[in-house]
Amino acid sequence: MANKKLEMVEDWLLAIGGVNWGLTLFGVNLVTMLGEGIGQTTPVNVIVYGAVGLSALHKIAKMTNLMK
Repeated sequence: MANKKLEMVEDWLLAIGGVNWGLTLFGVNLVTMLGEGIGQTTPVNVIVYGAVGLSALHKIAKMTNLMK
């Protein structure tokens, strides 16, 4: 049950990260807007980008059968 919830959070983080990345084509970065530090690194930015990055690495590991 906990793994299913973790996977759901992971999927949402990856979806949000993908949408944010796509929006940068139009000069919009939701993460920097959330952190109120446009063009700056804030603790919120670091946490969000870190969570998205870790989710991506975990998903890649699962997809390549490095983790089950």
